[in-house]
Amino acid sequence: MKKTLMGLTAAFAMLTASGAFAQDTLIDHLMTACETDLANYCSQVTPGEGRLLHCMAAHEDKISGQCEYAFYQAATLLEQLAVAISYVAQECRADIEAHCGNVEIGDGKILACLEDHSEDVSDACKTAVNETVNE
Repeated sequence: MKKTLMGLTAAFAMLTASGAFAQDTLIDHLMTACETDLANYCSQVTPGEGRLLHCMAAHEDKISGQCEYAFYQAATLLEQLAVAISYVAQECRADIEAHCGNVEIGDGKILACLEDHSEDVSDACKTAVNETVNE
C-alpha cells in the first residue's frame, strides 16, 4: 500500500506538472472515499504539494478498506493514462514537432492542435489519438 501511495504522489506530480491530466475528478473521488480517514489521521495537514498523500502513506496500516480501494483505483487509472500519453507521444512525435512545436503544453492544447491539423497529421497519429481519446 505504501508503494502505491508514494507512486500516486509521484504520478500526480509528473502529470500535473506536465499539465497532462485534469485531476479534479480523481482527487474528488479520493477525498470522498477517504474523508473519514483524512479527518482521523491528517486533519492537521495543510493540503497541497502531496502532503495529504504522504500523511495517508504514513498511516497506511490504519486506513479503511474503502479508502485503500480508492487509491488502487486511482493508481490503475493513472497507469492507464501514462500508457496512453506515452503511446500518443510516440505515434505523434513528428506531427507534434511539425505542427504544434510552439504550442504550450497543458490543458489539452497539444491534442487540440493535432485536431486543428488533422488533415496534415499522419494516420498513425490519428489512430493513436482516436484509440486513446475515445476509450
